[in-house]
Amino acid sequence: MTKPIVPRPNVINGLRYAADSAFAMMAGMQLDLFTPLKNGPMTPEEIAEAIGVKSTRLHLLLYVLVVAGLLTEHKGKFANTAEADQFLVRGAPSYLGNRHPSWAMRWNAYFKTTESIRTGAPQAKLDFASAEPENVESFLRNINASTIPAARALLEIDDFRSVDTLVDVGSGVGGVAITIAKACPHIRATAIDLPQVTPIAEKVVAEEGAADRVSVAAVDVVNEPLPGRYDVAILRAFVQVLSEDEARAALKHVGAAITPGGKMYIIGQILDDSYKSPLEAVGFNLTFLNLFEAGESYSEQKYREWLTDAGFTDIERSSVLLAEGSGLITARKSSNA
Repeated sequence: MTKPIVPRPNVINGLRYAADSAFAMMAGMQLDLFTPLKNGPMTPEEIAEAIGVKSTRLHLLLYVLVVAGLLTEHKGKFANTAEADQFLVRGAPSYLGNRHPSWAMRWNAYFKTTESIRTGAPQAKLDFASAEPENVESFLRNINASTIPAARALLEIDDFRSVDTLVDVGSGVGGVAITIAKACPHIRATAIDLPQVTPIAEKVVAEEGAADRVSVAAVDVVNEPLPGRYDVAILRAFVQVLSEDEARAALKHVGAAITPGGKMYIIGQILDDSYKSPLEAVGFNLTFLNLFEAGESYSEQKYREWLTDAGFTDIERSSVLLAEGSGLITARKSSNA
């Protein structure tokens, strides 16, 4: 007689172990322990001295990182894997180690998911209006670490030589506007955000030496039109924090400021119409759930509806994901709009 197959909690255990690895990776990024290993294998004592910590318990973290696939170990010495060398060594072109503040913010918020669902309100709500200015600035500078790579990726996949004017909507500290203006000196860019954000953006624009080509304007894009006319509008991580009605209104206001034939780029978490992929967009809904009153990873079909309603044609979703798994939708302003 064949014995019945007894189910095992393989998925559950896999998720539990993945959390261990994720928190170990975060600690390694915060300690910057991957950078000294760029020169070759080191003992725990050598690593501890290089990063300025006590060596007593460091080996416990190191072995978790080995199991996580970020380090290797041989005869008591630890070394980076190829992936850690490429992405977690400070100074590398594709360095991701500076993402840890924004990841930590997201992961801390996830612990509040149960109460956010029970109460129907975000329990880690981002409220710039009531937050201390230094906390708002710290948050905006942290998320700028992922904004700049997204702008650079956009420059690699599209041609901005014929663009004279650009607006960065929901700009934060102006990472998109600054990055593109620096790469394309002929472009005059405008960074637009809410009044409590724009003074910080002005400070960062000045720090980057871009004030001659990047201007900053305070505009509530959901409720009022944009000043000026632009060849291109870029909306990164903006539409996704709005309700459906707000998103529709914002896209109409932005669309009205784009010259006929001009282009809109929407960068952020974009779901397939099945709502089951891509993985990053599905998982990011926990962020929207805990940090914002409204907004989510909207589906491609919703963007198509909103953009069509705002007078856009040639709506395309890129098959290439940008920084941190962000999707990209482009659309062209109808010459008849």
